[in-house]
Amino acid sequence: MRPFKPATAVGMASRLAAVSTPSDARMVKTGFDPAIYRHKLHFDYLISSGRVARAREVFDQMPNKDVDTLNRMLSGYSRSGDPAAAVDLFRAATHRNAKTWTIMMSVLAANGRGSDAVSLFGDMLRNGEAPDHVAVSTVVNVPGCDVASFHPFVTKLGLDANVVVCNTLLDAYCKQGFIAAARKVFLEMPERDTVTYNAMIMGCSKEGLHREALQLFAAMRREGLDTSQFTISSMLTVATGMVDLHLGRQIHGLFVRATPAHNVFVNNSLLDFYSKCNCLDDLKQLFLEMPERDSVSYNVMISAYAWNQCAGMVLQLFREMQTIGFDRRVLPYASLLSVAGSLPHIEIGKQIHAQLVLLGLASEDLVGNALIDMYSKCGMLDAAKTIFANKSDKSAVSWTAMITGCVQNGQPEEALELFCDMRRVGLRPDRATCSSIMKASSSLVMIGLGRQLHSYFTKAGHMSNVFSGSALLDMYAKCGCLDEALRTFDEMPEKNCITWNTIISAYAQYGEAKNAIRMFESMLHCGLYPDSVTFLSVLAACSHKGLPEECMKYFDLMKYYYGMSPWKGHYSCVIDTLGRAGYFDKVQKVLDEMPFEDDPIIWSSILHSCRIHGNQDLATVAAEKLFNMAPTDATPYVILSNMYAKAGRWEDAALVKKIMRDRGVRKEPGNSWVEIKQKIYSFSSNDHTNPMIAQIKAELESLYKEMDKLGYEPDTSCALHLVDDELKLESLKYHSERLAIAFALINTPPGTPIRVMKNLSACVDCHAAIKMISKIVDRDIIVRDSRRFHHFKDGVCSCGDYW
Repeated sequence: MRPFKPATAVGMASRLAAVSTPSDARMVKTGFDPAIYRHKLHFDYLISSGRVARAREVFDQMPNKDVDTLNRMLSGYSRSGDPAAAVDLFRAATHRNAKTWTIMMSVLAANGRGSDAVSLFGDMLRNGEAPDHVAVSTVVNVPGCDVASFHPFVTKLGLDANVVVCNTLLDAYCKQGFIAAARKVFLEMPERDTVTYNAMIMGCSKEGLHREALQLFAAMRREGLDTSQFTISSMLTVATGMVDLHLGRQIHGLFVRATPAHNVFVNNSLLDFYSKCNCLDDLKQLFLEMPERDSVSYNVMISAYAWNQCAGMVLQLFREMQTIGFDRRVLPYASLLSVAGSLPHIEIGKQIHAQLVLLGLASEDLVGNALIDMYSKCGMLDAAKTIFANKSDKSAVSWTAMITGCVQNGQPEEALELFCDMRRVGLRPDRATCSSIMKASSSLVMIGLGRQLHSYFTKAGHMSNVFSGSALLDMYAKCGCLDEALRTFDEMPEKNCITWNTIISAYAQYGEAKNAIRMFESMLHCGLYPDSVTFLSVLAACSHKGLPEECMKYFDLMKYYYGMSPWKGHYSCVIDTLGRAGYFDKVQKVLDEMPFEDDPIIWSSILHSCRIHGNQDLATVAAEKLFNMAPTDATPYVILSNMYAKAGRWEDAALVKKIMRDRGVRKEPGNSWVEIKQKIYSFSSNDHTNPMIAQIKAELESLYKEMDKLGYEPDTSCALHLVDDELKLESLKYHSERLAIAFALINTPPGTPIRVMKNLSACVDCHAAIKMISKIVDRDIIVRDSRRFHHFKDGVCSCGDYW
């Protein structure tokens, strides 16, 4: 018989712990009070089943409420979408811990009250509650949190080595476009995991740094870290940005080996990749083979077919979504409205709008913003303004959508007024607002305004962002400030494909084809892949400088090496380059091969080429085409009439002018404008409305005397009228650009550049005259006509007399 051994207190507790159930453990925590235990058990059941109102009744009846129960109640309100009740309960609570504060920050952030969430974190500190890594990660993730200002505080708390906090910081920097700061956090982290690499890869891909993203992925694999669905999705974004179909298919293969084929998240990323690579067959096959599809899957398919102008397939997929049981209230209305805007197809947009009104969804913020965007893109700006005006709660996105709509519809002044109103109501413009308002400044060609905006957005911290920087670069280039555009480009800490496209386009517009091509090669050397816009800019540079061999080289590179399908714009550049070089047989060959219907832009290029080379037969064909395609455009009538007159065919010239008069077609008057002290001054030919017209004419007469000494001989072919030579000379003297230049000479300090904008192409005589004026007055004169920039300096033009 074994001797009896008395049980010690420790031994008894151990045996009790070994056999106790979870319910027993909860009862022990309540001090063996059955009433309190029953209340908590019932409360937990109600919270878990989502019966929040009843749970609150039980909560209020509890004799003793601990912090854990309070936190559960707050979490219940958060899940049920009742932030007001959560706020009231939080304010009434007498005992809180770090988790309580963290839950409330999450509740406020989830309901669009990011600034309140950040303020609450400050209150937490003032109340003496020490934040843990969860609280810090939560506030850093809040939209509107100034992560750069918050980062030093994280270091002060000693959390800068915590991998969760570092991942959150890194991700926040990436989302706000501060990739250099994100890279610094990444390099200083003592420990990295899959989440670290995923955030950094996605951040690089968003900023167009695809080569760096690839290097990060390779480093991640070398470290033996597992690839998650987010890794694969991020790498597909990289492949999409690089337009690298081979890389995308390799990642597809990795996905098949690494994750279950029914992973709808990754399959949606694959759909997005194939859609953006314009592989409709692969896209359709993958969609049909997917064992599970969600609304995102249909969204991607709808967007892909919309991009390819397949309106029938767009509507078919939308109807399919309605048929197979998707909740009508969660259908991708915002995406469909975006599709209607991009087509543009106003009838589809109106049908969707009607459904939204019937469902009571038209007032939702996301949908309302999409409606503003759709109506703007369809040219119905008044409808967009009405929707914007009726929105009770206008977010920064709403204001940006309306500003963008005004810019798209040729109302940059109104866009600027909206921008000022947005600031007056206390909303902070983001980088999308920055890009749109910079475009407004570009449209107005007001360099003074552009510089003010540059200063404002620099102070707001947006100019380190690659998209804002690219918009600024574009603004300077379009305002005739190529030097400042280049300085902006050089000072940008990060550059993506958009940045390089913008600087290549700037060089192209200034006729500096060699520099444009040099930038293209530098872009490739940096590991960035060109897109269709890149090649459009390179081809335009070749067109403006007359480089047919280079033009065909890059056109073939685009088609055969990069596998891109040229747009109609690419064909227009090629036809213009070949035509201006006099290769009319090759022009005909390109026309025959082009998979598009010809349009007025193409035939205008051909007509201008015929004017240069005196090809009257083809000019007649081109003009006839344009008479039918663009019946209200006076340009083909004027060019054909002038060609006939130059050849001495005065009767044919008169006949063309008669046809033009009979059809009611009027020649657009030539206008030029110049900015002086942030005010625009406009001039038309032989303008007498300016109060300083006497001084302007005196200035021109003084210049003409100096020009005569340099051997200037007016080209009266630019004044082809059945009038005597004296009247011809008189008509040339006061063309609008000359009046604008003389006005600027009078009203600006010596030595400062003069920038003149013109709605039509400059005539040959004005071009020759401005070259001489630039030498006489020792000033840079930049003239932007309807096609390009001309930079006159020391008697020479940047176009090399080829335009």
